[in-house]
Amino acid sequence: MLNMSFTQETWSLQQILLAFLVCVIAVKYIKMRWAARSLPPGPTPLPLIGNLWALQFKLHPKTLRKIAVSYGDIYTLWLGHTPLVVLSGCRSVRNGLISHSEELSGRPVDGLMQALTNERGIGSTNGHTWKQQRRFGLMTLRNLGLGKRGLESRIQEEAQCLVESLAAKNGEPVNPSDLIVHAVANVISAVVFGHRFSIEDPTFQEMVRCNGCIVTNLGTAWGRIYDAFPWLMRYVPGPHQSSFAAMAYLTTFIKKEIKLHELNGPNEQPQDLIEYYLAQIAKTKLEPDTTFDEANMIQMVIDLFIAGTETTATSLQWALLYMVAFPEIQNFFSKGKWIVTLTEKVQEELDTVLDGSQLAYYEDKKRLPFTNAVIHEVQRYGNIASVGMLRSCIRKVTVNGYQLEKNTMVLPNLDSVLHDQHQWETPYKFNPNHFLDKNGNFCTSEAFLPFSAGHRVCLGEQLARFELFIFFTTLLHRFNIELPEGITEVNTKYVFKMTLQPHPYEICAVPR
Repeated sequence: MLNMSFTQETWSLQQILLAFLVCVIAVKYIKMRWAARSLPPGPTPLPLIGNLWALQFKLHPKTLRKIAVSYGDIYTLWLGHTPLVVLSGCRSVRNGLISHSEELSGRPVDGLMQALTNERGIGSTNGHTWKQQRRFGLMTLRNLGLGKRGLESRIQEEAQCLVESLAAKNGEPVNPSDLIVHAVANVISAVVFGHRFSIEDPTFQEMVRCNGCIVTNLGTAWGRIYDAFPWLMRYVPGPHQSSFAAMAYLTTFIKKEIKLHELNGPNEQPQDLIEYYLAQIAKTKLEPDTTFDEANMIQMVIDLFIAGTETTATSLQWALLYMVAFPEIQNFFSKGKWIVTLTEKVQEELDTVLDGSQLAYYEDKKRLPFTNAVIHEVQRYGNIASVGMLRSCIRKVTVNGYQLEKNTMVLPNLDSVLHDQHQWETPYKFNPNHFLDKNGNFCTSEAFLPFSAGHRVCLGEQLARFELFIFFTTLLHRFNIELPEGITEVNTKYVFKMTLQPHPYEICAVPR
């Protein structure tokens, strides 16, 4: 009798808890639908998970493209109970990023990225911290020679190291991915640490691996679920937890580098970002509103290392792949013969302009319109940054006729700009003519926004442009890029991560 009573009480308690849970979900759903009245239209969300199921828990460019067909150039998605306003197409995105640059300069305060960075550094901070850190980062890059021959020579040195690594393969098939990643990572290592690493250095290899781990997890379904339910996911086991381990490794390594810099003492003229930052800490230590401390320094180094490696290395991987994937993109008549390959056209221009020199300088791009057009088309067609990074409104703002409240998340979809059919003649085909006028002169487009725009434009944009140009021209000037014997085509579809990366492939870099 007692057991029956206990069972009935337990069952009643379960019913009460279930009813309470249903009521909470129902109330939240009603609130969500009520809030949706003032937001742009979008697909109907489900209780609790919003549109995550329809999105397959990813902000995939193809999915966002299909939704835009139904709902137009501004629409709302729900990540759980949090609305995300998506801007689609060149006109809509430029309106958000440029016309309302300041209002849309925030970052969401919850999510996986914020949990990883503890809202430090540059990439995920807001307000006073972000302004101080970004201003310092830009100033330091300029002081270290960005845009000058000093930093350019470092890039050229790494390009020569990459050439030597490829030449050592003697034209045999090789996957260039690791060689490219390590070369690019060494450029940013020289900037932040003041020295490069051997490609065989296990510490350096682990840093690169951690870098890739963080980038991968930020773009996965686990990352989206974390963004929607941060209060739950920080305790749930899963692949996303490896990002925290990777961040801890990078933090520990950078602390050791900082300690070495402190032991060596300050230089009269700082040689890397850590030296500049240590000097800035000392300079501002008595200022009450300073944000310059070791924690922000560590995160700034990580931000620059991740961003400075991932996008440039991935762009170069796509560039070499496209050289063999689209060999007969068009025919050109030059020097009395038909040039039928993309690579030959680039090489002919390089041979003519460089005139025997082994090195190209960034200023040479003015005399290399076709090569410059190819590099820009790699960035447009490859769409490395995918849809870009989430932003948030720092105050109430009206965008495309809709009033968005403070802290509303906004996604300016960069993919929709780089493939806008109203801006590009052949948006889904690789075509360097997108950046050439009828006379063969280089020309750009307002829809070329691979680095985003406005207040949150990529901090390392100029460095990335230098690296892409120097690495690409050096490789094409020294090698013929060919497919291995017996291979007639390659996979040009992408692997969806935080960035869009090529599937593994092999090429033969045959010395010219």
